Amino acid sequence: MALGRIPSPGPASRRALGIPAGVEAGGVGGAGTVARRWRTSGPFSSRRPPRRQPVRAAGADAHDGPRFRDVLPALAGLVAVVCAVVAVLALGYRAAGIGVPLAGVVVLAIAVTVAVRRQGPVMRRRLGYYTPEELLELDTQGLALAVARMLRRDGWRVRLLPAADRPRLCALDSSGRRLDVAFRPVAEPLPDEDLPHPHAHRENGQSPLHLVVHRGSFGARDVRWARRQGRTCLLDGSLLRRWGQGTRLNELLPTGL
Repeated sequence: MALGRIPSPGPASRRALGIPAGVEAGGVGGAGTVARRWRTSGPFSSRRPPRRQPVRAAGADAHDGPRFRDVLPALAGLVAVVCAVVAVLALGYRAAGIGVPLAGVVVLAIAVTVAVRRQGPVMRRRLGYYTPEELLELDTQGLALAVARMLRRDGWRVRLLPAADRPRLCALDSSGRRLDVAFRPVAEPLPDEDLPHPHAHRENGQSPLHLVVHRGSFGARDVRWARRQGRTCLLDGSLLRRWGQGTRLNELLPTGL
C-alpha cells in the first residue's frame, strides 16, 4: 500500500514548532537539518562545564619522617634477629636445660644496657639537651644544629639555612612570634654576612626578633649596639650553657620581647 505524502504544516504551525522557513517537514534532509539545528542552537542547548582537575595536596618530598618502605629492611632484620635468638634459646633449653636460657637472658640484658648507655647521649642531644663540654666541642655548623634542636624542644618551628661559614636559623613559635638567629662573635653584622632570610610566615606585621649566639662573651660595645637596635638579643656562653641544660629560651630573653 502506497503511503501518502504528509501535508506540510502551515506558517503558524511552523512558528509553533520552531521549524525554520524553507525546510520541508517530510523530507529526510529536512528532518536531519532540523535535528542538527535543534541540537546545536536554541535555548535547549547545554554544554557540560569542564571537569576540574583534582589538586594534589603535596609532593613526595613533603612527607614528614621516614616512610614504611624506608624502615622495612631494619624492621625485617630486627624480627629475624629476635626469631633467631628465641630459636637458639629453645634449642639450648632442650639440650642442656634451664641454664642456657637464663644465661642467654643475662647476656641480652647486659648488651641492652651497654647499647642504651652508648646511645643515651645521642638521643639526649637529638631531644635538644647538651652538656657544656659538648657545646664547646661543636663547630659553627654543629652549634647551629644544636640551637635548632633546642628551639624545637621549646616549641619553635625551625628552618635551618645552611651556609659554608655562617648558617642562620628562622623560627616561629605558637603565638606567631618570629625569630632570626645568627652565629658570630660580635653583635654587629659582619661585612660579608648575608642579610636575614625573609620569613615564610607573615601572619602579623611585627618585625622578627634577632638573636645573636656566641659561645664566648660579648663586649660592652656589643651590648650598647644591641640596645640601640631594639629587638636584638645577645646569647653568650653562660646563657647558652643554661639553655642546653634545659632552661627555656623565654626565661633567658629579656622581658617584653
